[in-house]
Amino acid sequence: MKTFPLLVLAALAPPVLDADDWPQWFGPGRDGIWREAGIVEKFPEGGPKVLWRTPIHRGYAGPAVADGRVYVIDREVSDPSKAPANPFKTGKVPGNERLLCLDAATGKVVWEQAYDCTYGISYAAGPRATPTVDGDRVYTLGAEGNLFCRSAGDGAEIWSHDFNELCGVETQVWGFAASPLVEGGLLICLAAGDGSTAMAFDKRTGKEVWRALSARDPGYCPPRIIEHAGRRLLIVWHPESVNALDPATGESVWTIPWKIRSGLTIPTPQPVGDEHLFLSSFYNGSMMLKLQPDHTTPEVVYRTGHASEKKTTHLHGIMNTAVLHDGHLYAACSYGEFRCMEAATGKRLWESLEPIGLERPTRWGTVFVTPHEDRFFLFTERGDLVIARLSAKGYVEVDRAHVIAPDGIDLRQREIVWSHPAYARKCCFVRNDSEVICLSLEP
Repeated sequence: MKTFPLLVLAALAPPVLDADDWPQWFGPGRDGIWREAGIVEKFPEGGPKVLWRTPIHRGYAGPAVADGRVYVIDREVSDPSKAPANPFKTGKVPGNERLLCLDAATGKVVWEQAYDCTYGISYAAGPRATPTVDGDRVYTLGAEGNLFCRSAGDGAEIWSHDFNELCGVETQVWGFAASPLVEGGLLICLAAGDGSTAMAFDKRTGKEVWRALSARDPGYCPPRIIEHAGRRLLIVWHPESVNALDPATGESVWTIPWKIRSGLTIPTPQPVGDEHLFLSSFYNGSMMLKLQPDHTTPEVVYRTGHASEKKTTHLHGIMNTAVLHDGHLYAACSYGEFRCMEAATGKRLWESLEPIGLERPTRWGTVFVTPHEDRFFLFTERGDLVIARLSAKGYVEVDRAHVIAPDGIDLRQREIVWSHPAYARKCCFVRNDSEVICLSLEP
């Protein structure tokens, strides 16, 4: 771990955000919970009203909503004929990445900023990481490792870094995907390389503050802050271990080795109560950690003993993060089976294909689940928005509406939309490969 001095470092405290904004990955608290009141119990006939639609290019990154603006990042290829027909294949494909700022009320473009970016990654549709908005700045991380700090007002570049150059690495197979995290005066990123898998910068100047951890590939999991036993901990999960760091210095607090097949560290680590932390991966299944009051190495409560997406034991999600409700964890697993599992024991209670709307188990079947009060909003890879209730007894669907076309494709040429929505201003903001839309969820 290497530390660099700062002339001025703001106190490490969570940013103050408007309750009806969704300014970053997983919302204002970076916990995936939608806390806004006054939301529909059921959709009106014909589904939620579409307030606006704005054409965009391709990408996986969900939108961010802050201060009356919507920020979404996409990609346009210079010559579509050079893009592989099979999304899994790689090859040098020229094009650009672009950040758009839209008026949240109308969808009209306020400004846009683009930069050249040749892709050499698999699943090259576009950027993966949701923009992070912090006051008058917006931070983006592109799929090839281009980190930008821009003015939220007009998109002007304030500072930038190229992780491939900065860390002396080549982009991992599915690109850079972990949305940047603002922690006090720092911008913390999953970067790459020996001693620099995690990096922190002065969020105002871009000056490097610290770098830490080593892994062959950084993986795809966004960094997250948790609070435990009177201390803020930065959780960084890469394909070789899960780590707790001091967010101010990057110093290691504890490490649990866990080798993840194919580097698929994607779902965000989920706190379970005040003392536990849950992680899940496509092949390797689940691990539950019990955190210690003195911040020594956590106890492994349970961990899946084999790596398989077919012979599964716990939860095996590919992209969706498990949600916690009344002592149970819920997530879509490797073949789209939506499952309920006892958090304390790892015992699975039920499974269903109904939430995603699958007729049969389908590899990589995905749904993004957002808790809201005593129910859940689900956005499926088929472009459906669902209101449901989840309990140990089963899945109860309250309402469902098809809201956007699944115009992306996966390896098997399935039509999909793999982008987490934003919930803000009593609306749902969601994108696919051709448009971003705003749906009213106000009664």
